[in-house]
Amino acid sequence: MKTSIFKHILGALVAVLITLGSCKDAPLPTPNPDKEEASELTQKVNDFIQFVMEDIYLWYAELPDIDIRYETDSKEYFDKLLYKDDKWSFITDDIVALENSFEGVETTFGYSLAFGRFSDTKDIFAVVEFVYPNTPASEAGFQRGDFIVLLNEENITDDNYTDLIYASSLSVHKGTLSESGEEISVNPTPVSMTARTLNLDPVIITNVIEQDGHKIGYLLYAQYISNFNGSLDNAFQYFKDQQITDLVIDLRYNPGGGIDAAQYLCSSVAPANTVSNEETLVTFQWNDKYQSYWEYKKITDQLEVNFTKSASVKLGLDKMHILTGPGTASASELTITGLKPYMEITTVGDTTYGKYAASNTFKPEYFLKDDNGNGYYDTTADYEDFDNWGIQPIILRFANAEGVTDFKDGFAPDILVDDNLTDGIPLGDKNEVLLKTAIEDITGTQILAKKKARIPDNFKIFDRGFSKFDNNKRILLLDNPEMENITKQRFQ
Repeated sequence: MKTSIFKHILGALVAVLITLGSCKDAPLPTPNPDKEEASELTQKVNDFIQFVMEDIYLWYAELPDIDIRYETDSKEYFDKLLYKDDKWSFITDDIVALENSFEGVETTFGYSLAFGRFSDTKDIFAVVEFVYPNTPASEAGFQRGDFIVLLNEENITDDNYTDLIYASSLSVHKGTLSESGEEISVNPTPVSMTARTLNLDPVIITNVIEQDGHKIGYLLYAQYISNFNGSLDNAFQYFKDQQITDLVIDLRYNPGGGIDAAQYLCSSVAPANTVSNEETLVTFQWNDKYQSYWEYKKITDQLEVNFTKSASVKLGLDKMHILTGPGTASASELTITGLKPYMEITTVGDTTYGKYAASNTFKPEYFLKDDNGNGYYDTTADYEDFDNWGIQPIILRFANAEGVTDFKDGFAPDILVDDNLTDGIPLGDKNEVLLKTAIEDITGTQILAKKKARIPDNFKIFDRGFSKFDNNKRILLLDNPEMENITKQRFQ
């Protein structure tokens, strides 16, 4: 059963929140004839941004005093409001596409790419990190380690490289890295693809590796989406049936997602007594208005998330390895830090992204007055011309049961290993360098593998991505189906 962390919140906000409805009737300051005024629509969007940020933003007390009438670009205005340490809050004018992406619905080719630059030119290449099954990329034969060196018969540059992810269709040429690793040759035959809208299951690879008396389960998990908790159940049941002795979860490319999915995964692997006692997974620190109220009312499910007994399959492990990298963020980092007080977690790979805060989506429709007159907008006409806008402000920071938080520099790995994208070894294969290192740490025995070409020093990786919403996904989402009702309580 899905557990909402906002249970009991209805009717609870009146005593502590700013009554923003009165802002509508507040007198405006004298106009400044020397400044350009924003359009009426832009001012309406600015107003929406302002009243949400002044209420629930974690750093609301640090907001600058800005006259919204003269902010002619709402996205720039939003950026001006952000606290100096906030690199996560964002705004969008396409909330439908964003929410679909959070749920795994993407218009995509189905591959995740790392982008590199030839140091002696301005030209760019891409390397495939992984490929979702049953996607245009998998059907076109793309595999981990494949190079892309031409896009629509042109060199790949700073101006067009994101088309490899964002375009609706494209033609590319693959490249082959020489054995010396000094150059890439171009395949003369182009590969064409058309993006499709797909519902992507984040449980991509489930595998069991037998090595030196150990049965090691491997799971590649690409995003925390609670709609696919059933896929986690299937993976963990498979591991249970195979009687694994050890588990490796690959989060190196996982940007995060919903806290319900993180709670579910952690509860599926944690020690049995930790789950049965519903110990604390993480605690929350809201802004002072919200925090004081939750504490005064002792509404604990607004202050912490616990392990849940509702997870269908429980492995009850006391140790686990997690593969990490710069793409490991948000809910992935929560998994690492949340489990550490209760079991031995060994991380293998590179330093994680550094994301210790959580957010919620706010849309204009949440503020339409209900039958009791609670709300901000009188009718849908008040916001219908910007109803696809939404903001995702940071509303709290989280800490594990031992108080670990504010890890803005990420978590350094216990075992540092560079992710070798170019050796062509599939994820889940025991010879793939991060998994190989984890297996060697588990068994204490070295796996002998043939070394292959790596990207040399004159090739520099500078970016990576799967979706145009990649940066937005590096955020811990508070799964909250009742947010629309919650926000209306502000105006009672």
